[in-house]
Amino acid sequence: MKCLGIIKETKNIWERRVPLNPAAVKKLTDNGYRVRVQPSSNRIYTDAEFLAAGAELDSDLSACDLIMGVKEIPIKSIIAGKPHLFFSHTIKGQDYNMPLLQYFLDTRSTLLDYEKIVDEEGRRLVFFGKFAGNAGMVDALWAAGQRYWLEYGIKTPFLKIKQSYQYDSLPQCLEELKEIGREIAENGLPSEICPFNICLLGYGHVSQGCQEILAAFPVEQVEPEELAGLEDKHVNNKMYMAIFREEHLVERRDGGEFNLEDYFAHGDEYKSKMEEFLPYCTMYMSGIYWAPGYPIFLKNRELRKLAGDMPKLIMIGDITCDIDGSVEATHKVTMPDNPVFIYDPATDKITDGFKGAGFAVCAIDNLPCEFSREASDFFSSALMPFVEAMLNTDYAKSLTTCGLPAEMKSACIVHLGELAAEYQYLKKYL
Repeated sequence: MKCLGIIKETKNIWERRVPLNPAAVKKLTDNGYRVRVQPSSNRIYTDAEFLAAGAELDSDLSACDLIMGVKEIPIKSIIAGKPHLFFSHTIKGQDYNMPLLQYFLDTRSTLLDYEKIVDEEGRRLVFFGKFAGNAGMVDALWAAGQRYWLEYGIKTPFLKIKQSYQYDSLPQCLEELKEIGREIAENGLPSEICPFNICLLGYGHVSQGCQEILAAFPVEQVEPEELAGLEDKHVNNKMYMAIFREEHLVERRDGGEFNLEDYFAHGDEYKSKMEEFLPYCTMYMSGIYWAPGYPIFLKNRELRKLAGDMPKLIMIGDITCDIDGSVEATHKVTMPDNPVFIYDPATDKITDGFKGAGFAVCAIDNLPCEFSREASDFFSSALMPFVEAMLNTDYAKSLTTCGLPAEMKSACIVHLGELAAEYQYLKKYL
């Protein structure tokens, strides 16, 4: 009888998500599989709920055929030789997780990563992105209200917004935001902060999550090129949202025509052109894919140009959380209990909190955990179609003959201690 192990999340106290919820576990146990769950007092679903679904509670997962979690599993908790599935954050060669990758190589183990479970067209199939967008947008609006009040003494309806984790559920959050949205539609925003322009980078799952939150407010969508014109023809009882695609963000260094496929293949041949939009941006929401070697979209030197007594740019919401990445000011990630820091471009220093000269940055590392139940249920439904096939895979065989579904083969970074062909490029980071 095949056995699945679900590990206890230990990255931080905020991580309450599960890869499979009790309903999914019950389907597995009803189908004759064993599921062993490490006890945890922090999960959004209790140990008792997993027991009721037929799971076993046990800290020892060494007898399991497949081990899965959500965030990075600590090296000390990896069971050598076993296949593990989780978000490893290694595919960009992230320095802080190269020891983890090396451990899988050294112990001849197998590492699978949710981020690379894709269909034939390369579209991700198992993800939390929408909920990162949901929570990131809520937290950024909340933080904007705090920044306006604590630093500049301006009261806005955004002061009534709570942080995402303080709502009982996403539906409750949306209902409360709609009330605030109605207030803005009736009474408007303070004239000194208008037009209130939200620059939303990206159009995928993260962006869709942000847009779901913004739909609770009186938001008018405009094209990025229209932002400058809003200075003269806006109304105070609306917020404005511009969605930025790659062609808005970058241009060829040689002045040639933009081509999306060429940009993805040769990112170093492009440069950012975001500076032309930044003077009109109230909230900069980063939800678009970025990797080293691609242009930095929001450079610190551009923030120096924007600095002043009260800059137009009140909030940088970096949902991507790439340290020193596409948002150069993201020198660190933050946590829900300390979510914002001020970046001062004059000194290149950061200070926690909402007060001080510079720009407020909200870069919470694992945003979907703020809506843990909804995020876990959605993720579980997306993952379940692959679980039985993964359990029945013969991981002792080669990647081509072991029986993994095609979607999961693309997610296999290391198999039996060897980097898969698609991930040979990671050798240079080890």
